[in-house]
Amino acid sequence: MDYHFTRVLDAPFEEAISHVTAVLAEQGFGVLTTIDVKATLKKKLDVDFRPYTILGACNPEFAYKALQCEGKIGTMLPCNVVVEQTKDGRVEVSAVDPMASMQAIDNPNLGAIAAEVRNRLQSVIGNL
Repeated sequence: MDYHFTRVLDAPFEEAISHVTAVLAEQGFGVLTTIDVKATLKKKLDVDFRPYTILGACNPEFAYKALQCEGKIGTMLPCNVVVEQTKDGRVEVSAVDPMASMQAIDNPNLGAIAAEVRNRLQSVIGNL
């Protein structure tokens, strides 16, 4: 089983981040965190890296339901969406597959929640 859904875009990097954020919002996700990996690696290690941003996406309704089922599920939240520039200058967007993540947890009540989040994240990637 793949652990992510991916789509390649022909768009400038910053424009892609804005577009991904807007499409996430259409599916009820807000972006709680934005990690600029390129800037972090430059600052901490003084290395050059391609544009690579991790968006920590969260749908509050589903996060609340998941937290009610499994108290430590917060270790797997939020759902990460990666926006990265490829060698050919295009932008690749990948979202985590929550069903793959949830396989590590022995709690059948999470299945329906993970399936719905999966469907929404697949819709995000499909609508880019």
